[in-house]
Amino acid sequence: MSTSPAQRHHAIDYVELTVTDLDVAKRFYAEAFEWQFTDYGPGYAGFRDQPGATAPERGGLRLDAAAPAGGGPLVLLYSADLDASVAAVTRAGGRVVQGPYEFPGGRRFHFADPAGNQLGVWAEA
Repeated sequence: MSTSPAQRHHAIDYVELTVTDLDVAKRFYAEAFEWQFTDYGPGYAGFRDQPGATAPERGGLRLDAAAPAGGGPLVLLYSADLDASVAAVTRAGGRVVQGPYEFPGGRRFHFADPAGNQLGVWAEA
């Protein structure tokens, strides 16, 4: 994930797809949509939906061998202040389910809203 002047605090910024086989998923999206990938270890690959190394990453494929059939996206919001976002989510009745934790490119946390929907929020380190 990389920031640009167009990024807005708490705006939808990135989408992760949970997959059970990273190599199969990368082959599928490369062939079907010509997505390009950057590997960030054995369990994660960021994707660009435009050719060229300078195109922004739009999302990522996250390996989870225990992912339920049908999967589903994880929507990530951008935050200018991650700790303030954690406090705002909690204050509003959400529940932090993971993190905050560091990842290549910054820090993030995952939360569940009152209906149980899970989203993530990330910020630069």
